[in-house]
Amino acid sequence: MARTAWIEMLFPPLVALLVALVAGDLLILAYGQNPAAVWHLLVDGTWGNFYGIGQVLYKATTLCFTGLSVAIALRAGLFNVGAEGQLAAGGFGAGLAGLLLPATMPWFFAFMLMFLAAALCGSAVAAVPGVLKARFGAHEVIATIMMNFMVLALLNYLVAAHLHTPETLHTQSIASGLVPRLSVLLPVFHGSAANWLIVLAILAALLVGVVLFASRFGFELRAVGLQVGAAENAGISVGSTWIRAMLLAGALAGLGGLNFVLGYKGFYEDGFAGGAGFLGIAVALVGRNHPLGVVISALCFATLSQGGLAIHALVPKQMVEVLQALVILAVAMAVPEVRTRLARSVRGKP
Repeated sequence: MARTAWIEMLFPPLVALLVALVAGDLLILAYGQNPAAVWHLLVDGTWGNFYGIGQVLYKATTLCFTGLSVAIALRAGLFNVGAEGQLAAGGFGAGLAGLLLPATMPWFFAFMLMFLAAALCGSAVAAVPGVLKARFGAHEVIATIMMNFMVLALLNYLVAAHLHTPETLHTQSIASGLVPRLSVLLPVFHGSAANWLIVLAILAALLVGVVLFASRFGFELRAVGLQVGAAENAGISVGSTWIRAMLLAGALAGLGGLNFVLGYKGFYEDGFAGGAGFLGIAVALVGRNHPLGVVISALCFATLSQGGLAIHALVPKQMVEVLQALVILAVAMAVPEVRTRLARSVRGKP
């Protein structure tokens, strides 16, 4: 990537973060606290100790998957607001597959089967709005939002009515295929939820980069996202590209469910997504829909999320949510293509 391209990609997010920091200072002053003390507490509670680093890496793992999911769809000109449902479906698929597999199955085969289950379930949820968009012109924002409600309600019913353990809203524990935590080989991370799926998240970002910038499908996907009419004139099947983009986006979001189910708790729990799918939209926008940008953005939002717990002694942790919203708004105003895509989405045009 040329130097000017790097500057164009990094400048708007940096401006957005600067705006958020200034606004954060004003909010902290409004609460009668010293901004320097609050920011010091935030940094110390995240990157100042290995437990905080581990928690940031754990949260960034899920956000990386959901951010990549949204970024892939945006590259194709689609606004995937359904990563929350796709994430939950992927976690449920992995958890259900884990319950059905025998405890004696070797770790590698058990993990791969749950990996495939998570990806397939996420893709299945994303396929519905993808097909509706390609075949009938249904707006993907409306379709993905509706799928969120339907999928989350269905999973809640299945767990509460059939799969939960007594007095809980989670399934039984999985016996095989669990991913070890970083603390197994790196004891300094003891107590944190960080696990080796962070490596899978990085590999996913690399693979998405290869698909986007070094494959025919990636070229077609970007061409459709830039100009549908020109892509059609060039012989690209727009509908097919939209469907494949949503399938890939759903698979990526679904794989994010592995972080909780296999890397942390060892079972599927209703509501585990906790807004990580929706936050993936912010991660993709701040990361400029570039795989490397998404990884960096995921780390930033994970730091803010974990930092909200660290600064709760001085200011309300909800202040971090306000900062996240300010970052999103600043990026939307600073990046021309984001403004254009949002405007098209509101008008209902591709």
